[in-house]
Amino acid sequence: MRVGILTREFPPEVYGGAGVHVEHLVGALRTHAGLDVDVHCFGEPRYGAQAHSVPTELAMANSAVQALGVDLSIVDAVAGCDVLHSHTWYANFAGHLGCMLYGVPHVVTAHSLEPRRPWKAEQLGGGYRISSYIERSAYEAAAVVIAVSRGMRADILDCYPDLDPDKVQVIYNGVDPVAYAPTQDRASLLARGIDPDRPYVIFVGRITRQKGVIHLVNAARALPPQAQLVLCAGAADTPELGAEVAAGIATLQRERTGVVWIEEMLPRTEVVSLLSQASVFCCPSVYEPLGIVNLEAAACATAVVASDVGGIPEVVADGVTGLLVHYGADDPGAFEAGLAGRLAELLAEPRRAADMGAAGRERVLEEFGWPAIAGRTAQVYAVALSRA
Repeated sequence: MRVGILTREFPPEVYGGAGVHVEHLVGALRTHAGLDVDVHCFGEPRYGAQAHSVPTELAMANSAVQALGVDLSIVDAVAGCDVLHSHTWYANFAGHLGCMLYGVPHVVTAHSLEPRRPWKAEQLGGGYRISSYIERSAYEAAAVVIAVSRGMRADILDCYPDLDPDKVQVIYNGVDPVAYAPTQDRASLLARGIDPDRPYVIFVGRITRQKGVIHLVNAARALPPQAQLVLCAGAADTPELGAEVAAGIATLQRERTGVVWIEEMLPRTEVVSLLSQASVFCCPSVYEPLGIVNLEAAACATAVVASDVGGIPEVVADGVTGLLVHYGADDPGAFEAGLAGRLAELLAEPRRAADMGAAGRERVLEEFGWPAIAGRTAQVYAVALSRA
């Protein structure tokens, strides 16, 4: 079976959870007997994939229109594939058109949903209406839609009630427990100005409304004075949001010591080192289909404090591998107070935090390995072919 994986992100250009997912899924699928896997991605040429760049005529167009231009190039290149599997709305349209043009089944993995991310209009302008149209069209016509959590499946069926529930299957995201494993190498901490003898809370993620980093910045004002806050946060969705977060961090840095902001994209080995030696990882997302970064932290044997949105409760076992905080959009102050309280709990009880981290690592090894995920995905391809 020849499978075409269609994605915006592919190494080395990976900036979010969807890209991490595709990277590891492709690696596992390529070891699976009976599958021949082609990857079509956005951007410049690279090893392991056929890359498609924005047409020169669209260089100044809205980014949603640019994505359509790339999708058309991908459609032309996937002739001969038996199944098309797209990731995120950026590549969904290529899968949708390829399905119609070549009469092959289209599988979609839902990493997020446009109707659940209205703030994307800040970034895309009118392109948000285009991305929403693309997503709806692709999902409703797909042979199978893969949800990365049960919470995500419920969201899909809520947003797209015309979709046949039998077509929506749950396959969790995974994590590579070899790449993400505990390490006590202090070099990265010292190089980044982190005091290895003081406890610290860490956040890893993009500066976007979805990730809720501003809520963590506000909550940090109430953390114990000895605690450090490490923010691996860059690539703001908009200049306005970037300025808002920068102002909040600057205010926090004037109020307390140990606030470290790392804006550049770090190599994985350094992220693993920073995660492994943190007292606790914080995921303050206001929307999260699964939150693969929570799995990465758990694989590094670090306790997690996270919001209770989307698929996060399926990853973070409350009271076992971490602690959950209720998020209510109508009362952000209560959410921030809850974050501060839960983080302070684990900072005050390092043995408890370490036990949660160990439990998280064990759960990753048992439930979230990529070989099993690739096997289930291959089964979905077979089902999609049977429906074609």
